[in-house]
Amino acid sequence: MVQGKLKTLAFRRRRQGRTNYRKRLRLLLSEKPRLVVRKSLKYVHAQIITYAPQGDVVCVQAHSRELRKLGWGFSTKNVPAAYLTGFLLGVKAKDKQITSGILDLGIYTKNKGNKLFALLQGAVDGGLTIPHSPDILPAPTRINGNHIQHYAHSLKENTAAYAKQFSGYARQHVDPENISAQFAAVKAEILKVHNGKEAKRN
Repeated sequence: MVQGKLKTLAFRRRRQGRTNYRKRLRLLLSEKPRLVVRKSLKYVHAQIITYAPQGDVVCVQAHSRELRKLGWGFSTKNVPAAYLTGFLLGVKAKDKQITSGILDLGIYTKNKGNKLFALLQGAVDGGLTIPHSPDILPAPTRINGNHIQHYAHSLKENTAAYAKQFSGYARQHVDPENISAQFAAVKAEILKVHNGKEAKRN
């Protein structure tokens, strides 16, 4: 950190809004693996990271674009996709004998029920123990996409509004009224792949 008589210049990553160093220090002092959750305009991404003197070590990671290979045809940035990404991470962590951690949301605003907490719920359901308050988690109907499904059904008689709202789904050739069913199928596929890997090891 640069210091002078007139001002103190914050670290570069803090100036860029990428790192809260005080929070990071508290997380590191816990000596627990960190569940690091990040998002972009198109995807959500999660990693289990441990500290090492030479630099952080990524133990396992999951990215919402991986869901495409598992049969997910909908958005890779919405609440159901975030949950499935977290679930995938939890299952991968189990393969690596990682069972617990602490949530690291960086500098994101902690809005109750958002996609970051949907990912947390998925990671917990996938087998990770992460301390949290149940009050921050999205409702089950948001996690499985039921809210999208009901909204699509309610708009169906208004052809123009339906086409405008769900144009992206049309381009991907998916029906928003089938999102809950596909959510369940992809979740089952994640478990199927995991169980297949376990069977090969044994």
